[in-house]
Amino acid sequence: MDDALLGLHHVTAIAGDAQRNLDFYAGTLGLRLVKHTVNFDDPSTLHLYYGDGLGTPGSIVTFFAWPGGRRGRQGTGQAAVVSLAIAPESIGYWIARLIERGVAYEGPLGRFGAAALALRDLDGLLIELVAAPEAPPRASWPEAPVPPEHAIRGLYGATLWQEGYELTARQLTETLGFRLVAEEENVFRFAVGPGGPGALLDVRCTPGFWAGEVEVGTVHHLAWRAATPAQQQGWRQRVAAAGLDVTPVLDRQYFQSIYFREPGGVLFEIATDPPGFARDEPVEHLGERLMLPPWLEPRRAALEAALPQLRRPGSNPHGYVDEP
Repeated sequence: MDDALLGLHHVTAIAGDAQRNLDFYAGTLGLRLVKHTVNFDDPSTLHLYYGDGLGTPGSIVTFFAWPGGRRGRQGTGQAAVVSLAIAPESIGYWIARLIERGVAYEGPLGRFGAAALALRDLDGLLIELVAAPEAPPRASWPEAPVPPEHAIRGLYGATLWQEGYELTARQLTETLGFRLVAEEENVFRFAVGPGGPGALLDVRCTPGFWAGEVEVGTVHHLAWRAATPAQQQGWRQRVAAAGLDVTPVLDRQYFQSIYFREPGGVLFEIATDPPGFARDEPVEHLGERLMLPPWLEPRRAALEAALPQLRRPGSNPHGYVDEP
């Protein structure tokens, strides 16, 4: 359809210590901190957005920081794995980099014919680096700690763990426009829009496995891309017509959002591509300071005093920590 979802917009997970999170995603994985803000629904919670050099939709991984929070558990009813795309010729580079940084990994493993490295971040979130020849290079920036040719090329996909997959599969295909494109044992791969890297969702059927607990080290929600607010409104009507509870459109400053849960319990969002992360600060200064929406500016002094402070080492203003 002309207004098909374009793939993943972002994935949001939960971190414990914000500085450790910054050190890992910016310092080790080489993503750019493109927005330093708060959870608009709970402004006492820091919200960090990472992505490519421009903060392009489809490259974004975000984290709510819950310092002192309880460690969560991957299980059913959850998006359990976040997959990031890399160039196939970069597998060796990433093996060497992970070893150098002391990050344990498994692989290369086979994922529907693609090689992947499986690892965990410092809070236990499951991550894959997937070799994807069809994933184009992403925008870099001068302070990037990873050479552009080896940089992460955006989101590849995500994996849901479900007790059963039939209801989820039906909602994906009949309501959201996904299509089943491959199967491997108990894993069913769906694609949306253009398909390929950034537009893939795997559903792993794990009957009898324990239920997931959404706390530190787990995914909070998956966000899918709508090209325009008008298309998002169309999707809201479709989701409601399918019998799912869906929120009103919410202003997230850098995109507009609606939220609902698919039948297996995973929280989905549909987010608009515009207006983007350069709405309130120039591209060359993305992520350098705490940005607040207009309705929270009167609380800036109190929030800055209460939120975790991030270390921006040396003369590098972006806080990209490139230390073992």
